[in-house]
Amino acid sequence: LAQVGHESGQLRYVRELGGDQYLAKYDTGKLAARLGNTLEADGDGQKYRGRGLIQVTGRANYQRCGEALGLDLLNHPELLERPEHAADSAGWFWHLAGLNSLADKGPSAFEAITRRINGGLNGLDDRLAIYKRAEQVLI
Repeated sequence: LAQVGHESGQLRYVRELGGDQYLAKYDTGKLAARLGNTLEADGDGQKYRGRGLIQVTGRANYQRCGEALGLDLLNHPELLERPEHAADSAGWFWHLAGLNSLADKGPSAFEAITRRINGGLNGLDDRLAIYKRAEQVLI
């Protein structure tokens, strides 16, 4: 819940915010290559921006997610903005990244989960705050 809460702006967004300049980081260079985007400045960064509750990002991830969910996400990436697909894509990524086994370890694995989702510790304080709120409500 904490990871989804942070990645989606507390369930407000299913599409990564940012204009062309911000999303250009996904269009060329090492990050684009890692995400499976073409290396030309052709709009892949914008087209395959983060979407869904965990923000599936990059052409390669859209292709794998689409295959798993039975969706043509390469031609219709906006499908991940629909509530059912936004949730399904988060479940797909959670499973693919093996996050259940980490989550079962409790708070000690929180940073490892964050790194697998985000590639770093971006928003760690917000994620932890959401975790603590969820823990108070659910336990």
